[in-house]
Amino acid sequence: MLDVPLLIGGQSCPASDGRTFERCNPVTGEVVSRVAAATLEDADAAVAAAQAAFPGWAAMVPGERRARLLEAAAQLQARSAEFIAAAGETGAMANWYGFNVQLAANMLREAASMTTQITGDVIPSNVPGNFAMALRQPCGVVLGIAPWNAPVILATRAIAMPLACGNTVVLKASELSPAVHRLLGQVLQDAGLGDGVVNVISNAPADAPAIVERLIANPAVRRVNFTGSTHVGRIVGELSARHLKPALLELGGKAPFLVLDDADLDAAVEAAAFGAYFNQGQICMSTERLIVDHKIADAFVAKLTAKIKTLRAGNPDDSESVLGSLVDVGAGTRIKGLIDDAVALGATLVTGGQLQGSILQPTLLDGVTDAMRLYREESFGPVAVVLRGDGDEALLRLANDSEFGLSAAIFSRDTSRALALAQRVESGICHINGPTVHDEAQMPFGGVKSSGYGSFGGKASIEHFTQLRWVTLQNGARHYPI
Repeated sequence: MLDVPLLIGGQSCPASDGRTFERCNPVTGEVVSRVAAATLEDADAAVAAAQAAFPGWAAMVPGERRARLLEAAAQLQARSAEFIAAAGETGAMANWYGFNVQLAANMLREAASMTTQITGDVIPSNVPGNFAMALRQPCGVVLGIAPWNAPVILATRAIAMPLACGNTVVLKASELSPAVHRLLGQVLQDAGLGDGVVNVISNAPADAPAIVERLIANPAVRRVNFTGSTHVGRIVGELSARHLKPALLELGGKAPFLVLDDADLDAAVEAAAFGAYFNQGQICMSTERLIVDHKIADAFVAKLTAKIKTLRAGNPDDSESVLGSLVDVGAGTRIKGLIDDAVALGATLVTGGQLQGSILQPTLLDGVTDAMRLYREESFGPVAVVLRGDGDEALLRLANDSEFGLSAAIFSRDTSRALALAQRVESGICHINGPTVHDEAQMPFGGVKSSGYGSFGGKASIEHFTQLRWVTLQNGARHYPI
């Protein structure tokens, strides 16, 4: 079992009132981590520590910030085994956590490269002798709120570019992966960023609303970024707006995967299976809607069904398991309810659907209609549905018939045809002949509609984590009307 303290001002500390909560393995029920349950006063202390560290970190020359972020990336990769050892918090497979560490290290390296790319402009002025500039400067304290499903990647994403831009950070850890988020904070601390540059707060699940509101309301917090469900994202967005804090929100998804009549079916099947079932479908980009042309739908479903039957879900410690567990038993019950609703209303359960505790076998349904909850609701589990249409325009209508718009994919041998469709799919991300699940540190990552607004990643996030300021220098005399 892991003991998980708070990280405030460079120091490991218990909650100010000594309270803790426990996180259990969803498969075995064993306690994985005993975690400090922060109070409102602890939240205030974390922001105060970040505010105190801000002047020094913001004034640091970019080359030094780069060096420290590169050291953090190296230490993160070197300590991969420690992150994998904490995978029991969510029931994920070791290979998923290993991939998390690899991409998170790349995010830190990409952020390091951005420290000298935060540039401004010289703007011609109509005032004689006036030299006008637009400067991008650090904002202050940034609040990052990260989820559990890709815990190393998404916590790092909440931190890396804010740091590169010269801000300090308070990370509010997920209640479902607190040990991993706290370990990330320790890696950054050990890399020499400086006391208070990164602070990590964990809280008991029941305390989350009060802690989040307290953090957002704190006057020293100047920016907010959140990755998680659309439901909670609306709350974070409303709180941020109430306190006039710009927020970057990356929320839910129900990714469409379009298979045109000329697609390479074998390639499409491999990408669809990966996109729908990797990490048990618990990825914001997971493929949920397989939108297939009628001409090739039967052949595609047959090939995909055969592939799915090779993907056994089980205890991650079992060598025969290809997929792991859902995050908890409640997730399994919720997703099984969506499956049962669809079947009761006439959908065909092609394969899968067996639930044992938190283990749900990968599931494929056909004949899904808009009368079924699975047509619109995000399952966030190892479930994909087949929707059939006649021709590209019909497939496009089905793809856009969703409140979500994060990731999408199109498979076709005619790339010009696919590119024309990609420009009309209502999503922040679209991949041609690739899976919906794809992330790289330097790419702009964000959604539209109920999937949020703004983009993480490389240069795209500089505008979110800097303040644009207009500064002028008057040379010589200036005429005034009075």
